[in-house]
Amino acid sequence: MLSHLRMTPAQFIDRHPAPLLDRLRRLVRLSTVNPPGENYDAITRLLARELSATGLQVRRYPVPRALAHKSLPSEQHLFPRFNVLGKLAVPVSGRWKHGSPFSGTVQGGRIYGRGTADMKGSIASLLTALDAVRVTGAAPRMNVEVSFTADEETDSVLGTGWLVDHAPIRPDYAIVMEGGERHSVCCGHNGTIWLEVTVHGRAAHGSRPDLGVNALEKMAALVLALDGHSRALAHRAWRTPDGRVARPTLNLGGVFGCGEGAKINTVPAFASFTIDRRVLAIEDHAAAERELRAFLAAAARKIPGCKISVRKISENYACFTPPDHPIFAAMAACVAHVRREPASFNVSTGFNDMHFFASVRKIPTLGYGPGGRCEHAVDESAEVKELLASAKIYAELLTTFAG
Repeated sequence: MLSHLRMTPAQFIDRHPAPLLDRLRRLVRLSTVNPPGENYDAITRLLARELSATGLQVRRYPVPRALAHKSLPSEQHLFPRFNVLGKLAVPVSGRWKHGSPFSGTVQGGRIYGRGTADMKGSIASLLTALDAVRVTGAAPRMNVEVSFTADEETDSVLGTGWLVDHAPIRPDYAIVMEGGERHSVCCGHNGTIWLEVTVHGRAAHGSRPDLGVNALEKMAALVLALDGHSRALAHRAWRTPDGRVARPTLNLGGVFGCGEGAKINTVPAFASFTIDRRVLAIEDHAAAERELRAFLAAAARKIPGCKISVRKISENYACFTPPDHPIFAAMAACVAHVRREPASFNVSTGFNDMHFFASVRKIPTLGYGPGGRCEHAVDESAEVKELLASAKIYAELLTTFAG
């Protein structure tokens, strides 16, 4: 039998796939639905133990209560936030067909459960890579810092944003464990501007609608007018490194409502809807928001009796790093070696935490992970072979790239 110390990390991962699935099951079984941010205390304790077991020096950082209360809505104040940082210094909803949402059931080469695709699968792959490097005695060729952070699904202010501003980290480059998958390495992502538009009408009885101002009717006219802004945005194009033509987009009404006290026999005095504006990495965020607000105001003025107010819900900045730094070539080489096919570079249509490192720290930043399907939905799952492949890619990068 081949000694662990005579194996490469990739050989060790191939011969010992069970620990990765065991780790992922333990993570999946802890419900960390956000919002509100369940079980962050428990899962960060588990992650700290797992990181320590791979040989890293680990510290768990509680986000100050005052900052959390300032940043979170009141219904989330009972759910504290934590972030985990590990360092290794080296010389130089519905019925599930496959178990429950928190089961970690393995079937047909896939593991099912909330977070398997986004992002607990990536965490399990990284922990497996770190463990394989330790067990085989392979020496990382760089200092390693690993962080597991809160609130990526919202705005990351108390997660990666807090870590970048307050934790003792000094990265030369960063890898975020999503955005790219299979043969594609991510070098940037779209940003978002999330607005809530409220239309103010005047209530009246349903038998005399002429005495009121119907906020729903005004909202419908405003939504139709926004199609003009969508068409204008569609004329802007940017070709990403993989040849895809990217365009800014608007998504309307992910959340919409009529407010409290609504009855079928009343004229609605209130109507609201949300706007999800996707911002390209080559666009200016402030200019994109000003443009959208100006269009809304001008459109409302053209609709008789339409009065609106606009509130920004959240903002996540776009980012893009041209893939000419050696870290990109090194990751592409690892991907190609493990997968036996050439790697390419992409820009993700979704957002993640890359921008905190790429835009705030201004360091080369890439994204790569095992991916999955049905993220945040019934039968969310990740392919076992993709989890193992990502672990091998992470391990190979740690032991071959010297910066």
